[in-house]
Amino acid sequence: MAPVVHHRTVEIEGLDVFCREAGPAEAPAVVLLHGFPSSSHMFRNLIPALADRYRVIAPDHIGFGYSSMPAPDDFPYTFDALTDVTEALLGRLGVGRFAMYVQDYGAPIGWRLATRAPDRVTAVVSQNGNAYEDGFVRSFWDGLFAYAESPGPDTEPGVRGALTPEITRWQYLNGVADPSLVSPDAWTLDQALLDRPGNDEIQLRLFRDYPSNVAGYPGLHEYFRSSQVPLLAVWGAGDEIFGPEGARAFLRDLPDAEVHLLESGHFALESHLDAVAGYVRGFLGRVLPAT
Repeated sequence: MAPVVHHRTVEIEGLDVFCREAGPAEAPAVVLLHGFPSSSHMFRNLIPALADRYRVIAPDHIGFGYSSMPAPDDFPYTFDALTDVTEALLGRLGVGRFAMYVQDYGAPIGWRLATRAPDRVTAVVSQNGNAYEDGFVRSFWDGLFAYAESPGPDTEPGVRGALTPEITRWQYLNGVADPSLVSPDAWTLDQALLDRPGNDEIQLRLFRDYPSNVAGYPGLHEYFRSSQVPLLAVWGAGDEIFGPEGARAFLRDLPDAEVHLLESGHFALESHLDAVAGYVRGFLGRVLPAT
């Protein structure tokens, strides 16, 4: 019988945080942190693939998915603030130590959780979740960094392109060896949520804050070196947002890290679910204590 997935909403400081949860309450916790422009929906098939062994929790970040979407004047849309909400959610759910699976925006949130409380993180899975400047594909990122440095009418049109249906679809299909494996349901849902009135301004705020993640890389790398946290990088090698050098870079600070490159792109779960789930189950089975 497939594990039952619960769909819950938890109130955190007046905000509704939606999360998907499955697995035994006493099992080791695995927290799944989604990227842009997605939500916990990206983990809809991975959750039951892990929940026979682990307590799996996948929240929607504020401004994404089915979580609250307060106006920018009512919530500070920074990666620090998104981390604060995630940290509070884990406390509310009674999660002490946990492994985490990070992708895209989920990575800087996960890195903050780890550097704030290193002893809480038992293991890391990074699936196209960047931690090194090596990973940036500059043809994609130069416009965002230019906008973050100097927001205005000259730089904003370029980043607004990232909110369009064409680029949302591209994010799912770029680098995928067989695009027919990727369901259009994924980018259609993401786009519908991006198109909500006011969500564009939320995303622009986060674009402007993105350089704070890069500024945190030296401290993050020190955390890797000092903790030697077990890490698996399972990466869509064709990703034109975060390239495969971002996966290999983990080996500089974590020489025992496991790195696997797949013939996929940014959202590798859409085309290579079985491969990713197999790597994750094997890795967690080796590094987490048995229940």
